[in-house]
Amino acid sequence: MATLSIPLSRNGLSLRNSSPKRHAFPIPEIHSSFRISCSASDGSESKGSLLQFKELRGVACGVLAVWAVTAASPVIAANQRLPPLSTEPNRCEKAFVGNTIGQANGVYDKPIDLRFCDYTNDKSNLKGKSLAAALMSDAKFDGADMTEVVMSKAYAAGASFKGVDFSNAVLDRVNFEKANLQGAVFRNTVLSGSTFNEAQLEDAVFEDTIIGYIDLQKICRNTTINDEGRAVLGCR
Repeated sequence: MATLSIPLSRNGLSLRNSSPKRHAFPIPEIHSSFRISCSASDGSESKGSLLQFKELRGVACGVLAVWAVTAASPVIAANQRLPPLSTEPNRCEKAFVGNTIGQANGVYDKPIDLRFCDYTNDKSNLKGKSLAAALMSDAKFDGADMTEVVMSKAYAAGASFKGVDFSNAVLDRVNFEKANLQGAVFRNTVLSGSTFNEAQLEDAVFEDTIIGYIDLQKICRNTTINDEGRAVLGCR
């Protein structure tokens, strides 16, 4: 049973400074003077009391539920607080199957943890796979064929993709921070929302790349892209 205790007067509830603007409501402190139970009533309360506080109890229980979910949910995207490394013995082989649902939005039935896995020169197992929301940091994909792969919302910070062929791939909102992408081929590749902060992009091939204007401005700040790559991208 979840309970939330709030100091209140039974005479009513006063809402001051009421306005259509959005406000931030702090979590109430716990007190012993009054208790709102989110469990089903046992019938001992008086009818008048239940009517008087019915709406208030619903609001309070809603606040409690939201607070509980927020406190229990891990933060990955905002602060890059990653979950512990998976202990499954065959976790690296999951890349050969990929996600079965949620390719576009990064929603998955079970997380794909590929951190520290080695796929060097893999020419067949990764092609066309969906690795949406995969954890790929510090993994090695050097020389791999990753054409037509879907990596929406993947976390690939610090991973190595030297010489990887990403032709016709969807690299949407991927974090490539400090990744090694030397000689990677981005031919007809979607790069919307992906970040390349401090990534190595020497000799990377950008041909018919699909990228938004704001994303283009960001990637053009990467000084490791050679003159040919900058010309193809249209960097100024």
